[in-house]
Amino acid sequence: MTESNDNKEKEIDEKENKETEGAAELSAEEQEELLKKFDAESNTRNLTGIAAWIVFGLLISFSLFQLYTGAFGQYTAYIQRTVHLGFALVLIFLLFPARRKTVRNSVPWYDMILILLAIIVCGYWPMYYDTLVQHVGTISDTQLIIGGIAILLVLEASRRAVGLPIMIIASVFLLYAYFGPHMPGMFAHRGLTLHQLVDSMFFTTEGILGTPLQVSSTYIFLFLLFGAFLVQTGVGNYFNDLAITIAGKRTGGPAKVAIFSSALQGTISGSSVANTVTTGSYTIPMMKRLGYHRNFAGAVEAAASTGGQIMPPIMGAAAFLMIEFAGVPYWDIAKAALIPAILYFAGIWIMTHLEAKKLGLHGLPADQIPKKSTVFKKIHLLLPIIIIVVLLFQGLSIERTALYGILSTIIVSLPLKETRINFSRFIEALTSGARTALGVASATACAGIIVGVVTKTGLGLKMGNSLVSMAASISTNVQMQLMLTLIFTMITSLILGMGSPTTANYIITSTIALPAIIALNDALPVSIEILAAHMFVFYFGIVADITPPVALAAFAATGISGGSPIQTGVNASKLAIAAFIIPYMFVLQPALLMIDTNFFEIVLILITAIAGMIAIGAAMIGYWYVKLNWLGRLLSLVGGVALMYPGTYTDIIGVVIFAFMLIFQFTKMKGNKATPQSA
Repeated sequence: MTESNDNKEKEIDEKENKETEGAAELSAEEQEELLKKFDAESNTRNLTGIAAWIVFGLLISFSLFQLYTGAFGQYTAYIQRTVHLGFALVLIFLLFPARRKTVRNSVPWYDMILILLAIIVCGYWPMYYDTLVQHVGTISDTQLIIGGIAILLVLEASRRAVGLPIMIIASVFLLYAYFGPHMPGMFAHRGLTLHQLVDSMFFTTEGILGTPLQVSSTYIFLFLLFGAFLVQTGVGNYFNDLAITIAGKRTGGPAKVAIFSSALQGTISGSSVANTVTTGSYTIPMMKRLGYHRNFAGAVEAAASTGGQIMPPIMGAAAFLMIEFAGVPYWDIAKAALIPAILYFAGIWIMTHLEAKKLGLHGLPADQIPKKSTVFKKIHLLLPIIIIVVLLFQGLSIERTALYGILSTIIVSLPLKETRINFSRFIEALTSGARTALGVASATACAGIIVGVVTKTGLGLKMGNSLVSMAASISTNVQMQLMLTLIFTMITSLILGMGSPTTANYIITSTIALPAIIALNDALPVSIEILAAHMFVFYFGIVADITPPVALAAFAATGISGGSPIQTGVNASKLAIAAFIIPYMFVLQPALLMIDTNFFEIVLILITAIAGMIAIGAAMIGYWYVKLNWLGRLLSLVGGVALMYPGTYTDIIGVVIFAFMLIFQFTKMKGNKATPQSA
């Protein structure tokens, strides 16, 4: 019966593969259309005439303003942030339509009003700075109107440029702040009057103009600009060529190309969806032509592209926010993220390899592999990335590092004509960098509202205590309470992360979900590292991009693969199983984040964890050296989890199961020498 089902599945797969033999890469226009469908930040108007020139001038001015303040010093906090916000709001209302399905080539009258209001509101701080900084807790009726309009503009701008979820969350938090006395039970608070609410949201650095926008107006913008300059050298295509050269000939080559390329693309892309579309338009058709099922091909790209957001050194720009939120130096964050990122991509690599072995797939033919001499003559394009890592390691300021990164990118582009950043490419980098920053600026401003409400009402602590109390009501065992609280925090982070970009995602999860883990230090006899707690919520907020039912990266991948969005999301979640296991591991054992450990321990952790991922990968795919039955898959899963958990006893258990499974597999393989590998 099983053999019959396998044959039917194989026939269906072969039929689909024949239909897609001619599958081609997506054109630039098709990529743009797909991005507009799934990525709110890409859904912009195609303006012409005077409006287009105004946008062009504003984008250039935005980038030049940020470069100037990065090089010669920032203005005072309120002026730096309101000017940054002003540029973003005006450009968003010029470029982003009110409704995604009605994209026009002109700016309607109501958006002209919003633009005028944005100029007035954001110009209010620079004009009346001396008066405003002296106010103490009270604002006038005029300021109430100005601040109220600012809040509404930020909510609307974030809805257009980022998406509905973050706008809804921020709005709910504003209502919570105002209607505090009417909230049930422990969530009740004395409430804020309208004047107090507007004052804290726009006339202090605890709301819209808070830490998230500060990071956007300094670190993040410059690194987005660095990424834009890298793109102009053609480094994105180079990543694809380099990935094919290194991984193309290997078993299931195109899938490994997707993993390698997407990990590199994460350095210059701050979006899982954008990474999926740009890299996937190239790799998904290749995977389908080789013989991977379309749902699996789309899942590989979605999972790998999502992993780009957890890959040092940039981590989707969240690393720079983590500096402020966790109070940890950048280098400690990048170092801590390294082993989890390696394990994440190793897990996907292992599973695609096993899937290829199961299906009897090979690598790409030699005529589809670029010549090594051609590829490696452009290896200098990677120098800017190496330079910024070295500079950050040396302790140079983040702004200076980004500026030197941009300068080094321009310099290394000069030797070859096809990579050279000439004047037109220089201007294109300035405009595309500023465009990319619009979504981040609006998201961080909107997230500032959430942070501000949490600060004023103590909601984060209440949320944290409620999750800890819920765990305590279920079990009195300390370890069980710890695990239950982590599970509740994971679920909260997955829900909060749905449909939000990386930066907003991290701000929201670290504000709302993180306090639950921190509260454990007071409620239980445990000691959880602050960085481990931040990384925990960050990871689960990120994997919301591939976790059904929302799974934006998986949905974007199906626009290329033609597969089922839900099935692609399920497959992507299986491929990214490491992201669902590793956070628990590093909360329980911070050595995984290279905290309070040594070289020997790190090597041992890596070896056992990768062995664990091999076993877990086999359990997920149902194949190792031969096909696994349900008992073999269960044993592999248990052994893999035991190996991944850093501890002597668990390692011994894992090694025993791993060795047993290997011996069993080799014995069965020898006994079935006549059986085809794909059977």
